[in-house]
Amino acid sequence: MKPPASRSFGASGRTTAPLWSVLAPTLIAALCVCASALADTTPPQDDTTLPPAKTPDKAAPPARPASDKSTDDGGSKPDARLDKVYVERMSDDAARRASTAAKIIVGREEIERYGDTTIGETLKRLPGITTGGRPGRGGDIRMRGMGNGYTQVLVNGERMPPGFSIDQIPPDQVERIEILRAPTAEYGARAVAGTINIVLREALQKRMNEWRLIESQEHGSRRPSASWTRNDKLDDHGGAYNLTVNAMRNEHNDDVASTAVTNVLATGQNGVVTNEGHNDAASSGLHVTGRVQLKPTKDDSLSFQPFVALNAGSSANVYDQSQTLCSDDPASEIHCLGFDHATTATRQHSAMARLMGQWQHRFDEDSKLELHLGGGWMGSHSHAFREEFLDDALSRTQDDTIASTHDSWNFTGKYSHRLGDDHDLVAGVEAEGQRLDQTHVTLQDGLPRPQLASFGDNVDATALRTALYAQDEWTVGKQWAFYAGLRGEGITTRSAASSYDVDNRSMVWTPLLHALWKFDPKSRDQLRASLTRSYRSPPLQSLVALPGINPLYPCPDTGLCGANVVNAPDQTGNPALKPEIARGVELAYEDYPSLGGVLSANLFYRHIDNLIRTVTTLENVAWASVPRWVAQPQNIGVATTAGVELEAKFRLDQYWDDAPPIDLRSNLSLFHSRVDGIKGPHATLDNQPRGVGNLGFDYRLRSLPLSFGGNVNYTPAQTIQQTDIQIATNSKKRVYDAYGLWTFNPAVALRVSANNLAPLDYATGSIITTPQAVVTSNAGGRSFTTWTLRLEIKS
Repeated sequence: MKPPASRSFGASGRTTAPLWSVLAPTLIAALCVCASALADTTPPQDDTTLPPAKTPDKAAPPARPASDKSTDDGGSKPDARLDKVYVERMSDDAARRASTAAKIIVGREEIERYGDTTIGETLKRLPGITTGGRPGRGGDIRMRGMGNGYTQVLVNGERMPPGFSIDQIPPDQVERIEILRAPTAEYGARAVAGTINIVLREALQKRMNEWRLIESQEHGSRRPSASWTRNDKLDDHGGAYNLTVNAMRNEHNDDVASTAVTNVLATGQNGVVTNEGHNDAASSGLHVTGRVQLKPTKDDSLSFQPFVALNAGSSANVYDQSQTLCSDDPASEIHCLGFDHATTATRQHSAMARLMGQWQHRFDEDSKLELHLGGGWMGSHSHAFREEFLDDALSRTQDDTIASTHDSWNFTGKYSHRLGDDHDLVAGVEAEGQRLDQTHVTLQDGLPRPQLASFGDNVDATALRTALYAQDEWTVGKQWAFYAGLRGEGITTRSAASSYDVDNRSMVWTPLLHALWKFDPKSRDQLRASLTRSYRSPPLQSLVALPGINPLYPCPDTGLCGANVVNAPDQTGNPALKPEIARGVELAYEDYPSLGGVLSANLFYRHIDNLIRTVTTLENVAWASVPRWVAQPQNIGVATTAGVELEAKFRLDQYWDDAPPIDLRSNLSLFHSRVDGIKGPHATLDNQPRGVGNLGFDYRLRSLPLSFGGNVNYTPAQTIQQTDIQIATNSKKRVYDAYGLWTFNPAVALRVSANNLAPLDYATGSIITTPQAVVTSNAGGRSFTTWTLRLEIKS
């Protein structure tokens, strides 16, 4: 099997290109567009006339609640002409400007601009946000380089159940995205890095149909999808409904390669394990979401929002490996692998259904009550069959079947009261319950594994979260706005298996303070400051102590397991984990030009206690006759992180009278962190890069119904000291995106986009040092350009 070409593993010895050298090509392209547009002497058409210069407005309206989760009752959709789109963007900036707590709002225009197939690809262009995984594929969402529970992700203000990914929500179904850099009492304090709230589409008081036909291709694999959105009013009193159906298929194939070199310190010998693999995968999905809005009386409104997702997929993996040196001695640092070729076939399917309802009653102009009630069910089933061969003879089979169901419900009650002209008071209660029932059956060579018999195959876990909060937002004069909130939140997690029980309880009180100051009442410059307390609760899978045996060093059919190696540890949970507690400070300067856009600089700091980190140690375990290496999450101590986030969005003609109407967008975020108690210069938060930057532009031709733009996203290489014995590295990510939109008429448009132009290979690595050996591992593969053609029809 031919290995992927031209890989560069690890971070040592690599020269990282300056951020400017990576962003320069897009800036040069933008300047070329400027020159081309300035030479265009064709008079502008009536329907693309620029909006008239807007005179500086009066002082912004008083700050409204920073985390108001209520939604509007609906209204007519803005006209598709350029000036209307411009006003819509201005309204997003105005809402951001008026909020007491720092907030970024991303509207539908920006969400749809590049024709992204996942929300993660849209989010990666926003200030301070990075994504995991290989370039161009999306991945877990991280604010300020902090994922895995530090970033709170909500859908319509509610947390989704474990196992749900926001990539299951097509961008077509999203109305807007709200990003809060600091926690608030209403949205919750499980937001050490911040909160991303994805708001699904609302019902409008007009009849409308939208169709979207999409064809994407990556490295010869297809990703077709189609969606239909229906909007109509139910009555003349505010009743309306919205329905979106999205069907999709995703195919991809990958070649991967890895190498692990074990240097035995006592003898100087090197053992090398080389792996090459190929994976083909395909998945299909059908997602349905809707919204029904009713207004039975002038003081009452009701809304219901169902969400249904059906997904199925399969994959086939072929894996070859070779080993140059090994020993069957349990005391050896280089153990012999039991196979040189393996195949794995996997099939899985899942279903999810959720219904959210809201009732709002207005007592008078100053007081209202909101009640939210939601419930959902999620079920999944997966089956994987693995065959291992040694010298062309079958040496072992493993058959894994996992079936799980997850039930959840949530209730929120909120009372709001405006006291005079200065204070907005809000108080609320919340309750949420979850239950996970999972069965995992593993057969080795057709027989159950006796080593884990005492742990059982079933996991029955429940979690109950209750919270209460109160907050007040008020203005002092025309220049000051303040927010003060207090939230108390308790979580009880219980899990039961045949040989152990878990009962984990936590209670966290989080005071929150935000302030906004304008330089003068009519100023467009303002300062923000925040003092917050937030936390990260251990995920359920980290609390459950059910072990997982590493498949590279499996156990025999009978008897206890033998030895493994430090870079192939077993996995287990830790029922004694405590929540991480963070104290935070935010300080920001913002300027809003009179014609739209924003210039901002934000500083942040977090002090984190009870940091959770996965630690690999050599332990005596119940399933082995000799000590085995085991990876387990542990509270290891204190960490701090700080950074600066810069953002500039403006139109070129705001500063140069004869310039074309090019929208320029740029942001740069720089991060620094330190984990106490871990030695070495790279003891930083896990997977947090040193920074991330974006530079992009958008331009609409005056002589043709054509819009186009581009963006470059860059994340530098990372070197992280994860524990005292382990260093991890990740290669740089540089992603060029481009799009073009041809509008045939207000009802028909064709969008062409390219994601991850000039793709880079990706690589990860690690160095593990023990008193006996040094293990250096590298893995990587290629990334590819995704081309997308999207036809949009409205009627």
